[in-house]
Amino acid sequence: MNHKRKRTISWGLVFFLTLLFVTLPVSKTWAASVNGTLMQYFEWYLPNDGLHWKHLQGDAGHLSEIGITAVWIPPAYKGTSQSDNGYGPYDLYDLGEFQQKGTMRTKYGTKPELQSAISSLHSQNIQVYGDVVLNHKAGADATEDVTAVEVNPNDRNQETSGEYQIKAWTGFHYPGRGSTYSDFKWHWYHFDGADWDESRKLNRIYKFQGDGKAWDWEVSRENGNYDYLMYADVDYDHPDAVAETKRWGTWYANELQLDGFRLDAVKHIKFSFLSEWVKAVRQSTGKEMFTVAEYWQNNLNELENYLNKTDFKQSVFDVPLHYHLQAASSQGGGYDMRHLLDGTVVSKHPMQAVTFVENHDTQPGQSLESTVQTWFKPLAYAFILTREAGYPQVFYGDMYGTKGSSSREIPPLKNKIEPILKARKHYAYGTQHDYFDHENVIGWTREGDQSAAQSGLAALITDGPGGSKRMYVGKQNAGETWYDITGNRSDPVTIHSDGWGEFHVNGGSVSIYVQK
Repeated sequence: MNHKRKRTISWGLVFFLTLLFVTLPVSKTWAASVNGTLMQYFEWYLPNDGLHWKHLQGDAGHLSEIGITAVWIPPAYKGTSQSDNGYGPYDLYDLGEFQQKGTMRTKYGTKPELQSAISSLHSQNIQVYGDVVLNHKAGADATEDVTAVEVNPNDRNQETSGEYQIKAWTGFHYPGRGSTYSDFKWHWYHFDGADWDESRKLNRIYKFQGDGKAWDWEVSRENGNYDYLMYADVDYDHPDAVAETKRWGTWYANELQLDGFRLDAVKHIKFSFLSEWVKAVRQSTGKEMFTVAEYWQNNLNELENYLNKTDFKQSVFDVPLHYHLQAASSQGGGYDMRHLLDGTVVSKHPMQAVTFVENHDTQPGQSLESTVQTWFKPLAYAFILTREAGYPQVFYGDMYGTKGSSSREIPPLKNKIEPILKARKHYAYGTQHDYFDHENVIGWTREGDQSAAQSGLAALITDGPGGSKRMYVGKQNAGETWYDITGNRSDPVTIHSDGWGEFHVNGGSVSIYVQK
C-alpha cells in the first residue's frame, strides 16, 4: 500500500465518521448517534422578500426533529442586485451589512438575521455549510481598458481575432463597504477573461492579454479549456488573487461560524488552487470544514480525476446517480432498476459521494434542468436515505415546493419525504443486504444495530408493476412484526425464525418496513 493510498483512506475515514454519524446529547435515549443527512435549504425561485434567513431560523427545531444534521445555505454575500441568488457575486465580504447595489440586505435577509439563524441551527446540533462561488466576480464598479483577443466559444484555446482594446467591467472598489474587513481592490489583472466589451456593446468570450495571461489549468477539458464560464473570470495564476481569496475563506468561515463548504462550479476553477484553498482554510480555522464540490459532469472518470487531484480530501455530488434517477422516472417502467448504481460515485467512492435527487440547477426552468418526475421522488429518496453508502442531500424544493412561473413547478412533497427521513434517523442502521434481481422491483434491508434501539428496515421500490421479495433482515429480528412506515401498504410482515420475511410493494411505489 503506497503512501498516497494510506492518506486517502485516512481522510475517507474522517469524513465517514464525521458526516455519516453525528453524535447527539446523551439525553437522546433512543440512540447514541444518528445518520448524517444534509439539506439544501433553498430553491432558485425563492421570493425576494428578505425573509429566508428568518424562515431558516424558525425551521431549525423541525429540521432537527426530522433528522437533518447539516444545512447548505445559499450564497450569503451581495450579488449584482437585491434579487441576485448569490451566483453573480459582487462583494464576498458584504453579507447583508452595507448599502451596495441599491440594497443593504441580500435576497435572503441581513447579516444579523443570518447569524441568528446559524446560532439556532447550532443549538439544534445542525451543522451549516456555506456556498462558495469563487469562479467569477460580477457587477463591477468601473470599466478598465484591457487588451484582449476573442476566442472560439467551442474551443477556448483557439483565438479568432487579433489583439485589441476593450472596456471590461473589472474594477471592484466597493464604495459602500470601503476597506472594512479587507482593503483589497480587484482590477483587470486579477482576471483572465470576460464576455462583454462596454465600448462596443459586444458580447464575446475575451481572453485577456499581457502580464503572462492564459487560461488557468487544470480545469475541465470541455470546450478545449473550460476556465471561462461567465462575468469576470478570476485568474488563480495571479498570486494576489490567490492570497486574497484564501484570506476571505478564513474570514467567511469564522464570521459565520461555518462547519463546511459547498464549492460552486469547480470544473471551471484550477484544481490545484481549490485543493490549496480548502487546506488553507482548514488549517487557519482549525476545523474539519467538510467540503463538497459541484463538478457537474455525468461521467465517473471526470469526477474521479477531480477527487484524485484534490487528494480525496473533498466530496463531490453524485451527478451520475442523479441522471439515473431522472431516467428511471421518465421511461414509464422501461428502465432496468438493477443498473441504478452503474457508474456512480456512491458505488465506487461511497465516502466521497454526496447523493441527491434534485437541486436548484436541475429543477424546472433552470440551465441544467433534468427534473426527476414527481411520482418517482419518494422512490429516489428512499434509495439515497435508507441505504448505508453516501451522504444524502434533501432538496428544499422537494420538501416545500418550488415557485416561479413554470407550469411544471415541483409540488410540496414534505408528507412523502418525512416518513423516509424518519426511517433514516431511527431505523437505517446495520449490515445491508441488496436484492437487485429484477428489472423493475429492487430491494434492500438493514439488519439494525444495538446502538439504535429497534432499528433495521426492509425497503422495496419499483418503477413498474408491484411485487414482493423474500429478504433477510437478521435472525435477531425474528418474531417481530414490521409495518410500512410510508403508509403505502397496510399489511404487516412477521419476521420468520430464520430472519427472513416476505415484503410487498405497490406498482410505481415504495414501501419501507420497520419494527412496530
